[in-house]
Amino acid sequence: MSKTPKHILVIRLSAMGDVAMTVPVLRAFTQRFPDVKLTVLTRPFFAPFFRDLNNVEVFAIDLKKKHKGVLGLYKLSKQLKTLDIDVVADLHNVLRTKILKVFFFGKKFKQIDKGRNQKKALVNGKYFKPLKTTHQRYADVFKALGFTLDLSRPTFSKKQPIPQAVLNLVANQNRKQWIGIAPFAQYASKSYPLDKMKEVVKGLSQDHIVFLFGGKADQKQLNALVINNQVFNIAGQYNLNQELDLISNLDVMVSMDSGNAHLAAMLGVKVVTIWGVTHPYAGFGAFNQPEINNLIPDKTLYPKLPTSIYGNKYPEDYKNIAGTIQSDQIVNRVLAVLKT
Repeated sequence: MSKTPKHILVIRLSAMGDVAMTVPVLRAFTQRFPDVKLTVLTRPFFAPFFRDLNNVEVFAIDLKKKHKGVLGLYKLSKQLKTLDIDVVADLHNVLRTKILKVFFFGKKFKQIDKGRNQKKALVNGKYFKPLKTTHQRYADVFKALGFTLDLSRPTFSKKQPIPQAVLNLVANQNRKQWIGIAPFAQYASKSYPLDKMKEVVKGLSQDHIVFLFGGKADQKQLNALVINNQVFNIAGQYNLNQELDLISNLDVMVSMDSGNAHLAAMLGVKVVTIWGVTHPYAGFGAFNQPEINNLIPDKTLYPKLPTSIYGNKYPEDYKNIAGTIQSDQIVNRVLAVLKT
């Protein structure tokens, strides 16, 4: 009888939203199996995601230099083997991790089943039912290693102290409920039009504080949404730790099908998600959120939904369908969430 693993290598390299989705699963793992160490192999930028998980360390991969190519992955495997890893949970399952699997010959190495055929059927219109969530697919990898997880009763980290820079920013405001809005996504087909988002901001900022989230390159565009002194554009203003601290203090996050939805959800923040050509049935909905918080274009008007899993493929006349979701629908849903 083989001994119970005491040290698991967890692989999840990118992208941001997918890495954030591992956090609730790893939290459930650490609570159920507190004596098992987890080493997460991921990009160094994502290390703050795991900062408050017990018995979890991050091993930063350098895919541009040190660990680039097959030779770099071989060097990486030699480094990892010095950590006395017992088994490997591959939550990514791409060419790089398949190569690592070869180098870890002899170690139990379980990989995520991404359900590609089911997702293809969903996009092709042959099957329109909720698929297994990505969170559950992650949990299934651990189950294959002998560790069964229950994701139905999650716990989350405590709210972090509000960064001083944020306190300075809102110094003249009474502590009202805080709303985060992240109107952009990787593809335009998943983004909400800024002119309509301005209507959302107007409806929400009358009685609440609104923080606008995005990358540094989004600063100028987001400035168009700063319509009064209760709206703050923080795009590119803070480091990731500060941004996570702020998100943990939000009362709700309004996001596209994007990384910001998963950042908020991993911290236990309520999330209202706006969808375009993608669909939560593919399994990438924000963790632990009710279905009613997913705002989706009318499928009777757009029967080809979803047109792709990631938003990169769509008929030209579907490109802007996120904008068919009315601004007052978004405002009303957010206000309803704030009352719960």
